[in-house]
Amino acid sequence: MPESAQPRLSHYDEAGQAGMVDVSGKQPTRRTATASAFVELSAAVIAALPENPKGNPLEVARFAGIQAAKRTADLIPMCHPLPLTHVDVQAAFEADGVRITATVSTVGVTGVEMEALTAASVAALTVYDMTKALDKAIVIRNVQLERKTGGKSGDYSREGGMV
Repeated sequence: MPESAQPRLSHYDEAGQAGMVDVSGKQPTRRTATASAFVELSAAVIAALPENPKGNPLEVARFAGIQAAKRTADLIPMCHPLPLTHVDVQAAFEADGVRITATVSTVGVTGVEMEALTAASVAALTVYDMTKALDKAIVIRNVQLERKTGGKSGDYSREGGMV
């Protein structure tokens, strides 16, 4: 592939300096993103969760994920602060842990992938925080973008790639 046809990282200028991308010339569109994470828990931790003295870890994780999505630009230096129109974080038990799914929406000039990934990550970290007294071997894995819609680059689905 010729060098000029290779994709370029948008957060770097020609001199290699990092900077915030100028999105002022872009038209607002509806954009969504869904990300997920998995918190691997032992059977003993899962069995003990109904009696957790800190409260329901899945509900606390949901709230933490929603709050994190709204604060993404405060955490990730080159992210634009976005007016989010909706954040939904779900946490569900599976046989060997907790599956976190975060969906974020906006009508804007840049996507919400980072907000969805941040929400899933912080929700997973919250499950860890709420259960660490029972087991220090908890593993957070597979923090990943599942799908996104809108924007110049088009739609994406982990199952089918770019749509």
